[in-house]
Amino acid sequence: MAIRNAFYAQSGGVTAVINASACGVIETARQYSDRIGSVYAGRNGIVGALTEDLIDTTQESDQAIAGLRYTPGGAFGSCRYKLKGLEEGRAQYERLIEVFKAHDIGYFFYNGGGDSADTCLKVSQLSEKMGYPLCAIHIPKTVDNDLPITDNCPGFGSVAKYIAISTLEGSFDVASMAATSTKIFVIEVMGRHAGWIAAAGGLAADETRDIPLVILFPEVPFDQAKFLAAVEDKVKRYGYCSIVVSEGVKGPDGKFLADAGIKDVFGHTQLGGVAPLIASLVKNGLGFRCHWAVADYLQRSARHIASKTDVEQAYAVGKAAVELALEGKNAVMPTIVRTSNSPYRWEIGHADLADVANVEKKMPREFISEDGFGITDACRAYLLPLIEGEDYPPYRNGLPDYVVLKNAAVPKKLTSQFAV
Repeated sequence: MAIRNAFYAQSGGVTAVINASACGVIETARQYSDRIGSVYAGRNGIVGALTEDLIDTTQESDQAIAGLRYTPGGAFGSCRYKLKGLEEGRAQYERLIEVFKAHDIGYFFYNGGGDSADTCLKVSQLSEKMGYPLCAIHIPKTVDNDLPITDNCPGFGSVAKYIAISTLEGSFDVASMAATSTKIFVIEVMGRHAGWIAAAGGLAADETRDIPLVILFPEVPFDQAKFLAAVEDKVKRYGYCSIVVSEGVKGPDGKFLADAGIKDVFGHTQLGGVAPLIASLVKNGLGFRCHWAVADYLQRSARHIASKTDVEQAYAVGKAAVELALEGKNAVMPTIVRTSNSPYRWEIGHADLADVANVEKKMPREFISEDGFGITDACRAYLLPLIEGEDYPPYRNGLPDYVVLKNAAVPKKLTSQFAV
């Protein structure tokens, strides 16, 4: 079997553990040097492939690659760049194949969410039509936890841990000030259509901590009167209340409360600013003093308190991607299969990309409390194992000692240029 090179790229919003998946890919590929030659990474994701701006990971030491396991962000750069449909954007896909052919790339590993799953499937389909042998494997990654089939998505567990901790600590803070000052703490979290991250805030309260929480999910239409009544009731009973609000909360008309009026490159509505809106509603409607915070990038970059489960699973899907490719699988995605809740056990499976692309997994109604403002025991049982364990990075001078790669460029072989 001829030795061929591999291409790996990171796509979309990064996570605290996407580099752990990269580590899994590269370390595993190095173990199969008799079948896989060089692993090239796309500088700034798929854009690097289109512009033939490739990174030679063979120039990195084993120690540097190992350091990716505990380093946040996207080590090779990511992007939000949507490839068009096969016919409409055929030139883009043909360019990818042209670059892959020039660098003898036989393996394509694309690490991202739903849009990248669709891209990976289309690249696989076109390569087959063009008669170019290419094995395309999608590696799951999304903090939103909205990919289908896989039990959960690498990146989510660490965000869930961050939000659960932040909600817990913020609640302790506001509780101490409630008698004479602030009574409401509002934290805005990511989640456009799925409320998985918001649900994680519910873990702050348990049988040992009776913390008053109100959670606003994208899956539950926002009812202002019902919401204010719930908050008022919490304050009457506890003296304070913490509110976890997903950025994707919608009104009864189906419109986002925080619609900024602009679209991103994927055609998604640009969101942000729902926390101050909710705080204003509470202040004006109930007269309570509020403080609010937007977790934003902090929730997805907090590698210092990443979930050990999440780190292990992120590495495992990267490793599995290479192994699936070497088994001859194509147009598939490694998945996490939960085999037991208590004790928590999981294994790696795989799914066809045709069943993954353009499918969004939302919170099931049985995970949301009857009043629509909390989580159920079933949701708690699902979430808790995903935030379990600590996997601290090494520290130097009081700060995490994260890795910065050389990211040496691969010499270009094509004379043609491609504008993106």
